[in-house]
Parts: sequence; structure tokens; C-alpha cells
Amino acid sequence: MRDRAAAKRARPQIPASPAGERLHKVLARAGLASRREIESWIEAGRVRLNGKPAGLGDRASASDRIEVDGELVDLRAVTPLKTRVLVYYKEAGEVCTRKDPEGRPTIFAKLPRIRRGQWVAIGRLDLNTTGLILFTTNGELAHRLMHPSREIEREYSVRVIGQATPAQIQNLLRGVELADGPAAFNAVREIGGTGINRWYSVVLKEGRNREVRRLWESQGLTVSRLIRTRYGPCSLLRWRHPGQFWDLELKEFAELMVAAGLHAEASKPRGRISRPKSATGGRTHRSKPATRERTGRGKTDRARRRPGSDRDE
Repeated sequence: MRDRAAAKRARPQIPASPAGERLHKVLARAGLASRREIESWIEAGRVRLNGKPAGLGDRASASDRIEVDGELVDLRAVTPLKTRVLVYYKEAGEVCTRKDPEGRPTIFAKLPRIRRGQWVAIGRLDLNTTGLILFTTNGELAHRLMHPSREIEREYSVRVIGQATPAQIQNLLRGVELADGPAAFNAVREIGGTGINRWYSVVLKEGRNREVRRLWESQGLTVSRLIRTRYGPCSLLRWRHPGQFWDLELKEFAELMVAAGLHAEASKPRGRISRPKSATGGRTHRSKPATRERTGRGKTDRARRRPGSDRDE
């Protein structure tokens, strides 16, 4: 018995895990920004933890005092039930930044205002690309959906000047060497077109800068129009119009959380907003982009909010 007790005392003790979670994950889930952007804030000294400058490896819990740019962060917002995902139909000519020095319209100008946190964009589109962009109040969700390891599919409708040959399509599927490394489409399908303009549907599982356009250019073909029609399980419905936004349906919301590996956090999203008006018989007509939504207490809020980190084009 003595020998056994002595041997037990001699075993190396495993140190207890530090309390809380990584600071950048806590702040991302609070909806302040994506994890990548928050890491840059910490490196720049904009974040303080319990009165001291925060470090990248710091952990935090609800009992800690966290400040960003001198403002106290309310950790009560860090709850999966608060996660919200919004779909926005980007218009041509809009930039994917919060503010533009040239005064161009941004994708955040029409979004509904939220009481806590900020809208985090999931991916970006270039100036002339239109289509689906997802926004969320959960920075951790945004980080996971944009991370290459998740291999989330992005689908685009592409109008090309000229018709691609079978050999060119095979090149795009096998992969070509771009300036930032090899790239390829996961699927290419011709979907119509007349004259010199042909339409194709393409699928990618990553989001590098202008990747769709550069892949076609590698084959000597020019993209004259580009629309993102799907991001993961979320699709752009035909009866939606540029400038509109809406909350995900419950089914899409749950599927998106599963795709991000956060299915345990799935909760019912709020009611949809900015619906286009319908005439008798179910026919849908173009409506002006909505800039307001009804809050839970019956008050009306105007819209504005937040950019993201990777770029899909």
C-alpha cells in the first residue's frame, strides 16, 4: 500500500486547463467581428483584458472585464440563441467595406440595426459582382464558414463572352496555375445564352480574390457578368431583387449551422424582413429595397452595419 501511494505521489501532475475560452473566440461570438479581424485588434493593442493589454493567447470568461477601444464589451450577448443570419442581395456598384473614402455605397447601408454586436459579412464580392452575401451576428460562425477547411460550396452564374470549348472546360475542372497558386472549379455547367454571350453555372469551395474571373481569364475568356447564387445551403431565390435583405428560413438556418459544425447552437431565427410585395395570384413584382424592420417591441429601426474577411469572386 505504501509503495502504491508513493508511486501515485510521484506521477507528474497534469496542470488544470485555463479558465474560459480564447479571447478572440469570445469576442467573435459576441458579434464584434470575425476571429481573424479580432486577432488584428489584439495585435494592435485595441483590446484590454481586466485592465491590461490583451495577448493573442489570453483566455476570458463572463467574469472578466473586456474592453475594445476603451468601451466595455457586454458578454451577455454571447449566447447561441442570439445568433442571427441575414441574406443580402448585393447590387452592382456596392463595395464590401463599412465606409468608402470615395463615397461609394456599401453593402452595410441597408442592413437593419441591431442592439448588440455588429453584422459580420461572410465573404465578399467585388464592385461589379452581384448576388448573395450572408451576414451574421456570430463572428465564430462567420469564421468557420469562411475557413478553407470547411470546404463550403459557393455557386455562381457567369456570363462569358464567347463559348468555352470542351478542352477549356476540362482545364478549369482539372486546375490551372494562378498568380496565388493552383485553382479549379468543382463543377462547370452550361445553362444558356444567345449570340456571343454564354451563361455557365460554376461551383468553388474556396474564396480567393477575383478567383472566378481569373479562372475564366486563364482560358482567354472574359466574364461580362457574375452573380453569386448560393453559399453552402443558402440559395438566392429568383423572385428576390438587388438591394433586398431577409432572414434565413428555419431549415436553411439549421443546415448552415450544421455546415459550420455548430449544429448544437442552432436556434429559430427571427421573422423574415424586406419581403417583396405580391399581387393577386401569387405573382411577384419588383419592390423598392427595404431599409427598415420591425423590432420585437414594435419600434422601427433604420439600417446600417459591418464587413467580413475573405473574398469570393
